[in-house]
Amino acid sequence: MPDWKPPAPYRSHAPDEQPPLESPEYGSTRLRSPRQPLVALPQGLTELTGPVLGSDRVGPLDHDLTRQHDGEPQGERIEVFGRVLDGDGRPVRDTLVEVWQTNAAGRYLHAGDRHPAPLDPNFTGAGRAMTDSEGRYRFVTIKPGAYPWRNHHNAWRPAHIHFSLFGHAFTQRLVTQMYFPNDPLFDQDPIFNSVRDPAARQRLVAAFDLGATTPEWSLAYRFDIVLRGRDATPMEDEA
Repeated sequence: MPDWKPPAPYRSHAPDEQPPLESPEYGSTRLRSPRQPLVALPQGLTELTGPVLGSDRVGPLDHDLTRQHDGEPQGERIEVFGRVLDGDGRPVRDTLVEVWQTNAAGRYLHAGDRHPAPLDPNFTGAGRAMTDSEGRYRFVTIKPGAYPWRNHHNAWRPAHIHFSLFGHAFTQRLVTQMYFPNDPLFDQDPIFNSVRDPAARQRLVAAFDLGATTPEWSLAYRFDIVLRGRDATPMEDEA
């Protein structure tokens, strides 16, 4: 069983450390943010006991997005690793971590992506892994590209990787994004800047780790995810 407790109704953090439900600069939040007070629904037996999202859902190559096809994908090979921790710094073990991203050209393998950039037949852009007993996870992938998204004039999303963390069931899910250091698009991206607190915003930025690279093979980035507390990683469940 994943070492996960149902989300508490109150998450302790300062107002600017998590993205608001509506961010005026981020256009689509005006359409999807609630207009009435939120109502907490009690979790029943179904939500607490199933389906169990465990290791049986993870294949041997799910963590390596560069080996899921017959050929090598195009782009810069990277390793993304880190730990999932609770608010007291304790590891969250046996938790399903999923990622999805664009290819090196900045395009998703999705019917709704009309960006005129090439698709890569050897890159699907999705992976999954389980945290180990120390809360550690690791992915091998390709560094994603930036892409235009029409939120405002000449709007481009910085390179990023989406992360999803599951507990026992689909109702126990947190979603966030990981960015790369020193991206020149940070200043004009309303999603990144919807987290108003600068220190909290930096928790979305991975750290380059030369010591964790594989020589002559891949660079490495560390991204630890803290689920709650004063050092919590900003999550899209509040965006």
